[in-house]
Amino acid sequence: MSWDFIATCREELKLCGVHEGESVAILTSDADEERLGYANAFMAAAKSLGALPYHVRVPASRGKGGGGWKVGTTPLEGHGPAMAALKEADIVVDLVFLLFSKEQLEIQASGTRIILAVEPEDVLTRLLPTRELGERTEFAGELLRGARNLRITHESGTDVTYELGKYPVIAQTGYSDKPGGWDHWPSGFVFTGAHETGVNGRVVLAPGTIVYPFKDYIRTPIDIRIEEGMITDIRGDLDAELMKDYMAQFNDPNGYAISHIGWGLNEKALWSCLKMDTRGIGQEGRAFYGNVLFATGPNQELGGSNDSPCHLDIPMRGCSLFLDDRQVIDTGDLVIEEMRPRG
Repeated sequence: MSWDFIATCREELKLCGVHEGESVAILTSDADEERLGYANAFMAAAKSLGALPYHVRVPASRGKGGGGWKVGTTPLEGHGPAMAALKEADIVVDLVFLLFSKEQLEIQASGTRIILAVEPEDVLTRLLPTRELGERTEFAGELLRGARNLRITHESGTDVTYELGKYPVIAQTGYSDKPGGWDHWPSGFVFTGAHETGVNGRVVLAPGTIVYPFKDYIRTPIDIRIEEGMITDIRGDLDAELMKDYMAQFNDPNGYAISHIGWGLNEKALWSCLKMDTRGIGQEGRAFYGNVLFATGPNQELGGSNDSPCHLDIPMRGCSLFLDDRQVIDTGDLVIEEMRPRG
């Protein structure tokens, strides 16, 4: 635990509105010893602000068998005492990854806010958010809330439309300062979901597109056809075959549903990040400036009922995006001044 990282965590907690007398729960599991260093840093940072921190550490597995991690599954399942301790806090520092889980939604419903921080220490430090980034992201969120139609195009052949208005808009600023809210450090992007049958068209992933959870750039185009909110066909060569094989293993029709859609605003995040570093879960690649983040699978984060464990996040570079025919992104560049970096 370095003093520099404690100072960084202190700045993050200040952005989250942590102040004297607030209770700060820090959640870890026994699956990741490295996160103990994070927990110690957040503990020291919270104490320096006069807050009341405490550490909730749970077993990664509660004896229900093995198997790899799946989206939406957490070590809090069935753990009433840990859940009670977390819901008593003003803010939870999530060092486990509760996203897409019913446990996270239950904690938020209690009024507790959550900040997720699981990326490598140097990435968190380099991408510490600012109020300026938060303001630009909130502006983008307001713009998206007012739209009823979203269209994406790309020279590769992408032309797809989303019917909006059913689901809330989430502006991820990189800090969580509102009761019952959630955010992810680092961040800097905005997203929402369409009506379940309201996505139609074609998405052609060009070489260089990032695909998560693969943590890799595709090298051959992937042609995805979408009808009434569902992927109906995936065409292409090697990368398309790999995507089809990955999705088929879940044997879940809901994994082919279209999930959230949005765009990145973080000018400090790098598209090339995976060429240098594949640690963490890839939040930097999801937030880089001007990307359009296309996703498939679960939508519980937005209040939907799709809980498929098959989830793809695909930040697309060089797209153009329109809201109700107003252009927001032109081939990867944000064209509305209020969303562009200042200075």
